[in-house]
Amino acid sequence: MIGLLRRVPVKLARFFRQPAFVLAWFFPVWVGLGLAKLAIFTVSFKRLVPRLGVSVGLNPWLPLADPGETDRARLICQVVRQAARVTPWDSNCFPQAVVARIMLGFYRIPYCLFFGVRRGVGIGKFEAHAWVASGRVRVTGGSGFSRFTVVGVFVAPDLVREQLGETSSR
Repeated sequence: MIGLLRRVPVKLARFFRQPAFVLAWFFPVWVGLGLAKLAIFTVSFKRLVPRLGVSVGLNPWLPLADPGETDRARLICQVVRQAARVTPWDSNCFPQAVVARIMLGFYRIPYCLFFGVRRGVGIGKFEAHAWVASGRVRVTGGSGFSRFTVVGVFVAPDLVREQLGETSSR
């Protein structure tokens, strides 16, 4: 217990050296992770799907992001990862992907949210994973492409409009 109390000032000092974006968004993201976890357990996936983006089937692709969007996506990655580490509940890949998708949408940064599966240990066992990418940035979920087979892709609605040749109304 005493060792823990000695580390608290060090951890707080390290936390407050984070970029202003991370400090400003930490608590809202922490709360968002809890709300996302609650929604995942209480709302059917069918009702969550429209909030994830536009489904594009199984076509994995990564949207291009300009340097400013890439920098912002990296900061979103940082704040989601840090908040997820200190939640008293399990903030696994799905709540992290939901919160990252909301933040990327808020900043109008192009994203793809991926769902994947792979065989688990044992007969008939499978593992599922969700991850979000924006350009070259793996915002959440790490390198899901190398470990999981993509079974669903959701993209930012603006990306779909651009692909269809429509102009987004801003």
